[in-house]
Amino acid sequence: MTYEELITAMTPDMHAALKQAVELGKWPDGRRLDSEQRETCLRAVIAYEHQNLPEQQRTGFIDRTKADGSQHGKDPLAPDTIKILTDS
Repeated sequence: MTYEELITAMTPDMHAALKQAVELGKWPDGRRLDSEQRETCLRAVIAYEHQNLPEQQRTGFIDRTKADGSQHGKDPLAPDTIKILTDS
């Protein structure tokens, strides 16, 4: 089974268990995750969420909407103009 097939076959319960393991740093049976396991689980959680959840429900989503519906700050993905200053 490839990584992509594993993510596609993951159930919501499996996703919740992996997410909890990453949050707590241990498996449901109490054994600690090592750093490689934690990283792998987090990657799987993020990949699953990217395929199956709307952006607002994904890990790491930051809601930049104010109460009036406008956005806080500028769009971080918008192109930015830079000025090059030279000493002449």
